[in-house]
Amino acid sequence: MRFSEYKYLVMSDLYRITGKADALTLIRYLLVGEAFKYSFWMRTCGYTKRHRLLKFALFPLCRFRLGQLIYKFGISIPSGTRIGSGFYIGHFGGIVVNGESVIGKNCNISQGVTLGQANRGRNKGCPIVGDNVYIGPGAKLVGAVRIGNNVAIGANAVVTRDVPDNAVVVGIPARVISQEGSAGYVNNTDYEDKLRR
Repeated sequence: MRFSEYKYLVMSDLYRITGKADALTLIRYLLVGEAFKYSFWMRTCGYTKRHRLLKFALFPLCRFRLGQLIYKFGISIPSGTRIGSGFYIGHFGGIVVNGESVIGKNCNISQGVTLGQANRGRNKGCPIVGDNVYIGPGAKLVGAVRIGNNVAIGANAVVTRDVPDNAVVVGIPARVISQEGSAGYVNNTDYEDKLRR
């Protein structure tokens, strides 16, 4: 990963939260933005781990800092998890993501969310989440389920089957209740042109 890609990921995460992506906002949210602070150190840990020189000099420090934040905020998302740009953690606490999961761009994750692995059966594996997905508080995605683009997953839903694009799912087990998707839940996604300049 090049530094420009790393910077783009960090600033897209910041833009999703604040609607801004400047140095002053970055510093402010590194000091007071709990969810962004975790996202920043997760991205930084992933970048330094893959860098030829930084993996010896900075990666151990970044990993230590990320480890502290795991316990402080109750968020466990491994730094190697494949997560697209514009990752938004709505509220910290009780978030667990298996490192083999794949998360697309502009994903909103709320408190109490689990993306977990199934070790046997037809859904053996980890979730693959599309772009522009809203995952409500307490939702559980278990096994190799595919979540389409523009999907809204309701609070406390348990998703054990694939979800088509633009669906709204709720319940245990989750079922589709409409095709209105995540519009209105996933905001500040117009960062691409602004950050690529």
